[in-house]
Amino acid sequence: MANVQLEFLANAGEADPQSRPLLILGQLHNLHRLPWAQLRGKLQPRVSEELWQSALGTLNPNPTDSCPLYLNYATVAALPSRVSRHNSPSAAQFVTRLVRNCLPGGVNRCIVMVCERSEVFASACALARAFPLFTHRSSASRRTEKKTVTVEFFLVGQNNGPIEVATLKCLASATEGIRLAARIVDTPCNEMNTDNFLEEIKKVGKDLGITPTIIRDEELKERGFGGIYGVGKAALHPPALAVLSHTPDGATQTIAWVGKGIVYDTGGLSIKGKTTMPGMKRDCGGAAAILGAFKATVKQGIATGKYHAAVLTNNEEWEKACVKAGRNCGDLVHPLVYCPELHFSEFTSAVADMKNSVADRDNTPSSCAGLFIASHIGFDWPGVWVHIDIAAPVHAGERATGYGVALLLSLFGGASEDPLLNMVSPLGCNGDSPPEDMERDSKRRRLV
Repeated sequence: MANVQLEFLANAGEADPQSRPLLILGQLHNLHRLPWAQLRGKLQPRVSEELWQSALGTLNPNPTDSCPLYLNYATVAALPSRVSRHNSPSAAQFVTRLVRNCLPGGVNRCIVMVCERSEVFASACALARAFPLFTHRSSASRRTEKKTVTVEFFLVGQNNGPIEVATLKCLASATEGIRLAARIVDTPCNEMNTDNFLEEIKKVGKDLGITPTIIRDEELKERGFGGIYGVGKAALHPPALAVLSHTPDGATQTIAWVGKGIVYDTGGLSIKGKTTMPGMKRDCGGAAAILGAFKATVKQGIATGKYHAAVLTNNEEWEKACVKAGRNCGDLVHPLVYCPELHFSEFTSAVADMKNSVADRDNTPSSCAGLFIASHIGFDWPGVWVHIDIAAPVHAGERATGYGVALLLSLFGGASEDPLLNMVSPLGCNGDSPPEDMERDSKRRRLV
């Protein structure tokens, strides 16, 4: 799938499924609302209207189901009819699974996604996760042909008009960012070392017309970045801090996105065991998500399970906003306990300012990890900080998911000019929380 190009079109056009295999995907009640006239040109002469209706009648999603329409060239698949309150209404995780399992093979393929307008962004991001860019399989090197998957959305329910060009561009940028983040995390650390990670950052900067600021090796220590320097000083490829900055016209607030980019466990006293060490390449997932989200934006787990990221913040409204943004985009989020007066004592040390790990592993270690970071900002800092732990959802099995790109685009979408991101954002157009709980002067609002 590394050589697959995703294209989002308002109308994918007509084609015999034998020459362009087809997957039709949606919740069952939405599939029943899809007019035959919309499908005729994509299924005939292989599939008749009678056969289409018969296939819909056989579907019984529990939680999903699929039915072949014509050999292995055309398939219809049904998403769960309902989801729980802590899941995305788009059923994004199931979208990814069904595409992986049910999309017919071929060089030129088509997906028709049937959903409501509010679910378009999450569905597109879920589709992107089904087509990872990284592979080292020997068979892949022998396959040089480029493959194309064309995606067409058919909207049902309210506001079901055609997809706008601006929305298609937004989807293309978002999915490109997700696949970039997933590729970086999937790449083994002997290749995705700090040197090559910096090259990825420079490529993004060049694409956006931005020159990154890079602080590296001994300069980190000299300029007070002792944490980064200490973690990576023994590595063959020196540690680095890379900063990409963008100041759009008319900007009224400062937003900082910070992502951890450890490419492999440097160990020390807390080195991982043999079963957990192979997955430590995923510890760069935070930085990869930030890079992918930054690119898309400018172009505009134990505690929470393996599907939800954990959020810890000093502001309840931003906590709610993160949860809602996750449901809107499919990058699910669930709150951690925020109670520093009960948890921060876990870092008490007799010989230093604080320890680097909690004393009692039964006392919400995930919450404590966020407090460790917050302590370096200062608990009396007047701004808002949000810590999101994506260790669990950053991967599904052995594959990276590109988690975090869609979440950031949704969370801060209100600050963009893109109508789709405005719709999925839980915040106002200035990126601020509701005025009753936040300062009205957005110029003074700072967010990390």
